Amino acid sequence: MPLALLSVGESGVVDTLRGKEEVVHHLQNLGFSSGTEVSVVGQSGSGMILAVRGSRIALNRGLASKIMLAG
Repeated sequence: MPLALLSVGESGVVDTLRGKEEVVHHLQNLGFSSGTEVSVVGQSGSGMILAVRGSRIALNRGLASKIMLAG
């Protein structure tokens, strides 16, 4: 399931990253990698605020849809 489908208060574990090599590399630099837990702490119509590895990161829904969660 894509991360973009989660609601505030929900969390999941990153399974894979999709997209072109530069997009995957960018997401990895932000801390998204296989096995990392991600929680949604806020959202708006165009994006999400995520808790990842002790940091808060804002992503638009396009990038969030490239992050696939396990299960």
